[in-house]
Amino acid sequence: MPSDPSPVPSSLLTAPEPSTGPAGIRLIVSDMDGTLLDDAKRVPAGLWPVLAELRRRGVLFSPASGRQYATLAKEFAAVDDGMVFIAENGSYVVRDGVELSSDPLDPAVVVRLVEAVRGLASQGVNVGAVVCGKRSAYVEWTDEAFLAEVRKYYVRNRVVADAAAVEDDVLKVALYDFGSAERTTAPALAPFAATHQVVVSGEHWVDVMNRTANKGAALRGLQRELGITPAETMVFGDYLNDLEMLDAAEWSFAMANAHPEVIRRARHLAPSNNDNGVLRTIGRLLHLPMADG
Repeated sequence: MPSDPSPVPSSLLTAPEPSTGPAGIRLIVSDMDGTLLDDAKRVPAGLWPVLAELRRRGVLFSPASGRQYATLAKEFAAVDDGMVFIAENGSYVVRDGVELSSDPLDPAVVVRLVEAVRGLASQGVNVGAVVCGKRSAYVEWTDEAFLAEVRKYYVRNRVVADAAAVEDDVLKVALYDFGSAERTTAPALAPFAATHQVVVSGEHWVDVMNRTANKGAALRGLQRELGITPAETMVFGDYLNDLEMLDAAEWSFAMANAHPEVIRRARHLAPSNNDNGVLRTIGRLLHLPMADG
């Protein structure tokens, strides 16, 4: 498990050397669930040799996800040297165990969000809240089916008596709705949308963050520090929390089975996540035989 990152000026970042690939790609950013991973949450065959070859060429690969930093770091532990993790939908960015940026919520807003979820649950909505801190994720609801979903994305998690009273920097509040998040939970959070981001990040998930926090903002900040342009950036996504990130790259790809709005917004289309679309596209554009299949 990674240690807790400590803040450091992001100017300490160093840019990779330009790629030897024909497209001049220097940075590849991929969402995880529904994009890099298949529907069974499996890492695609061939990922590790592709990442090794990208590193050899000086191309930086960065996972960008609604997942917790600790979860991403565990997944990529064998190859994480120099890797930038865009976690918690862009509200927490870490490289080599060092925090590059974060955008925590006001504690008063966290209290209001937890109370709103409690209200929805009292009305019969099958929903639970995950208060996503830098050190851990916190939940009140002990339903086993809910906890099983939480553990998929938050390897550091704790059950607490009052999720609104945790002593941690809270990066976002995620809601898991066993029904349709887009049709039920997101509309119920409309009062928060006037001042915060309420983004549907999956069929059952809604995330609430500061307006300034999203994957696109995190990516643009990374590009500025590394001196990498949108023309040198390749991005893959599948759901609504990927939209701003797609706007930050000229080589933006929606997965073939992505949300319709994501397909409309992206410049290009990749094969689906179940067809190894990310690696196949990287292989085709950068001429990597081990990925182009």
